[in-house]
Formats: sequence, structure tokens, C-alpha cells
Amino acid sequence: GSVARVRLAAGEVEILGQIELEGRSYSATLVAAVGEVLDQAGSKLSLLHAMVAVNGPGSFTGVRVGLSAVKGLAEVAQIPVVAVSRLEVLAKKAGVASSALDAHRHEVFLRVGRLDEEPKEVLAGAQELAAINPQFRIAVCDDAAVQLLVSAWPTAELIRVPAPTAADALVLGALRVAAGQFVDVALLDGHYLRRSDAEIFGEVAAGPSDRP
Repeated sequence: GSVARVRLAAGEVEILGQIELEGRSYSATLVAAVGEVLDQAGSKLSLLHAMVAVNGPGSFTGVRVGLSAVKGLAEVAQIPVVAVSRLEVLAKKAGVASSALDAHRHEVFLRVGRLDEEPKEVLAGAQELAAINPQFRIAVCDDAAVQLLVSAWPTAELIRVPAPTAADALVLGALRVAAGQFVDVALLDGHYLRRSDAEIFGEVAAGPSDRP
């Protein structure tokens, strides 16, 4: 996780600062990091023109913590919000249309971008990957995703880049901020691609339906 601040002027994005969140207790450090990155720039929340939130895919806890913080800050300061996919941020960083991230459980979050259609984002395991013809370049940033893709697609062209950061998300989101493509904060939700364990295991515990 990370928090960054940029300035958008005349179509150019200038990165003013970024803070990496340490450990995994993001809920305890995220809002403080927002305050710190603003203090470093001598700014304050009410002066922000917009916020960009990465709404997934990723861990349920991480996505929910991030979106809860964004919603709270946006409501207090009346700041418009742009939402972007982490897969899209990764693809943009690598300069390609497709990307993949480790989703654990021998699966990947996969973004497939083609010239003749809108990009699609799916949760894919070995069976789903086998049904896809990988005639595209794929951005990756973690070993687990690389291993699964190489196993399923030995000839695929993988583009390895560092994991996307808040600054990368802001570079992508700045285009939408400039175009006024804001979301309804009240309706903003996580882009999970996978149901939560509570939903999955709740169904298992409940057993099959008695209905015919």
C-alpha cells in the first residue's frame, strides 16, 4: 500500500511525494500517511482537487480499508473521486494493454486488452487460462503470477515491472480527473473479481438447497 500526491497542470503530472505503508496494518496507518504526505507538501485536505482510489482487485481487507478511508475523506472535504483498477494501473505502467496479478489459490487476476474490444478483467486458474489464446503482451509484477502464466502459456510474452504504487495510479487517474470522470462516492465499491471467504464457506456450511 502507498499514498501519493501529484500536481496536474497543462496535462502534465508532477509527483510531489509518496509514502509506502509499512507492515500489513494499513487500517492503522493509512489516514496518518495521507496527513503526512500533505504536510510534506505544505498542503491540506481541503485544497485537493480530486482523489484517485485503486478499488481492486486485491485482498478484501486491503480494498475495503482503502475505500473506507477515501469515502470518509471525500465526504468530509467534499472532494470528487476517480476509481481505477489495479490491473489497469499495472498495464499502464508497463505500456501494454494486458496484465496479471497473483490472486493466491493458484489463480491470477487477469486483464485482457485487445484492439478490437473493451478490456476484460477476470479471475483465472489453470482451466480458464487454457481456454485463452495469449496472443498479447502481459504485464506482471510478482513471481506467483509469472509461474502460473508460464505454466499455462509457455510462449506468452511477459513484461516484468515493479509493483504499481499510488503515484502510478495517480498518473493514470489524472487523465480521468482532467476529463471529469468522477464516480458517485456513495456507490463506490470494491472491484474484487472473487467472492469473499465468508460467502463461499457460508454456502458450503449451509449445504445444498432443499428446493427442487
